[in-house]
Formats: sequence, C-alpha cells, structure tokens
Amino acid sequence: MLDVVTFGETMVMMNPVESGNLKYIYDYKKQLGGAESNFAISLSRLGHQVGWFSKLGKDPHGEYIKSFIQGEGVDTSQVKFTSQAPTGLFFKERKELGESNVYYYRHNSAASKMKPEDLSEEYISQAKYLHLTGITPALSDSCYKTILEAINIAKENNVNISFDPNLRLKLWSKEKMNEVMLDLFEKVDIVLPGIEEGEILLGTDNPTEIADEILDLGAEIVVVKLGAEGALVANKNNKEKVAGYNVEKVVDPIGAGDGFAAGFISAQLRGKDLVESTKLANAVGAFATTVIGDVEGLPTREEVEIFTGKKDVINR
Repeated sequence: MLDVVTFGETMVMMNPVESGNLKYIYDYKKQLGGAESNFAISLSRLGHQVGWFSKLGKDPHGEYIKSFIQGEGVDTSQVKFTSQAPTGLFFKERKELGESNVYYYRHNSAASKMKPEDLSEEYISQAKYLHLTGITPALSDSCYKTILEAINIAKENNVNISFDPNLRLKLWSKEKMNEVMLDLFEKVDIVLPGIEEGEILLGTDNPTEIADEILDLGAEIVVVKLGAEGALVANKNNKEKVAGYNVEKVVDPIGAGDGFAAGFISAQLRGKDLVESTKLANAVGAFATTVIGDVEGLPTREEVEIFTGKKDVINR
C-alpha cells in the first residue's frame, strides 16, 4: 500500500563542479534531476511509502536513474524501458549572481513516449495521493493524454490529486501552456504555484489574488510559494501567510520547490492542519537549498525536526 504515487521524466544531470559559463567548464558531476522523482525521494526520506514511474531509455543512463531512485526507498516497479528512444539529459549552469541556467537534451526522449496505456489503475488507486506537475504535459501530446487519464483514474478511485505547475517555458508555447495549466487547475485538489507562475498564468503577482483565482477554478487548497518569505495557504474558508525559515547561505535553490511540495503532502498525510503543513513545506524547501544537487539536500524527518528546533542535535 502506497501513500503517494507520482510519475514524470527524470534525466541525467551534468552538474558543473564550479560556477561560470559552460563554455569554459570542463569538469562535471553526474547526478539526476526530475521534479517528480525529487518529490518522491523527499517523501521517502520523510518516512512515507511512495511510488514513482516513468519511461526510460534502455541505456546506462536509464539504469542509473532507476537504481538511484529505488535506492532511496521509492517503489519503481512500474518503470518501463524502451530501446526506441534515449533517456533525457541536461546540463546545469550555476552562477554566483542570478539563477542557474539549464540546457535540455530531452527532445523525443523515452519519457516523452509515455502514453495512457502505460498506466496501471490498480497501482494508482491504492494511493492516498497522486502527485503531478506541469512538466509532463509539456513533453508531448501523449504525455498530456497520460496526465488526463491518470487524473480520471484518481477521481474514480477517490485519490487526492496534488499539482505543482512547475512551468518550463522552454518546452512549449505560452499560449498552449496557459490553456493546459488552467484546465488542470479545474481538475485537481491541491495546487502549489509560485509567485512567478501566478504572474505568468493569471497576470498577477498578488498571492491572495493568485489563490482566489485558482480556488475559483475548482481547486480545494492552494499554497502560493513566496520564496524566503514563506507561503500563503488558502482554501474557501481561510487564508494565512506562513513565515519561511532563514537560510544563511543558499547553495542551490533547484529542487526546493519539489521538497516544499513533499513537505506539505507529508504533513497532510500525518493529519496536520493547513498551517502546520505549510510550516513543514517551508522547512523542507529551505533545507533543500543548502546542498548542491536536486535531491542531495532533501532532509530526513529527523533533520527537519532539528532544523526547526523541535529536536536537539547530539554531535558527540
């Protein structure tokens, strides 16, 4: 029995050992990156049973990805391999000033070949939550259809659906993206947008307005991420801003949003209210920024308790 099921593309990430223009970088560390697998690994470290699946290339990169995620305690029994397309790849460009750049090599990747027939209703229906992101429908038309079918399966089996927009402007046109995202907001239960995503999709950077518009579309809960300031959590009856946690030095912010989502769902699974769930989301997201890599900084439940002062640390 799984608490959460999620699926989407995970790629091999070439992470430079130093900051700067990739033109002048020669040394890289091989890691992996994918919003849904980041989320799954984070939930696993927080003590939950979670399943992740995708379609991977029948190549060493695909084998590495499955092995790594499985090694983090995530169920990968539904992962499929294909010899007809390669596993995706991307290069990260880290900068001391400004946000990191990402260069994708994922066109016609194995994950883009996912189709509704790849889904198992039995697998999804056993979970309490199905977690999706806005990346998957951007990969291909068949991936979009797969997302819609997964939502139908979840609804038919009373599985809650959480959704992180996770916009990737490099993958599709803004017009198509807006159309799909707004449609998905109507179909899911929990939406976890950022301020920039709200501005792109809804034309406002006001957290309250973002929450109201998404709630009006049909979502039951909206958690608007505010970066270092924390988050605004809202439902039809109440809205509350929840302060974030101070991080003295942000090393790598990528993956923090996936950790945030995992923290929120983790607390919901444990029966916490919306404010307490958002506090945990803020803590996990903040913790994730302290280490280079998408998943390397995601904390365990004990590490979060120490970070938030709920548990003392004993070093010797």
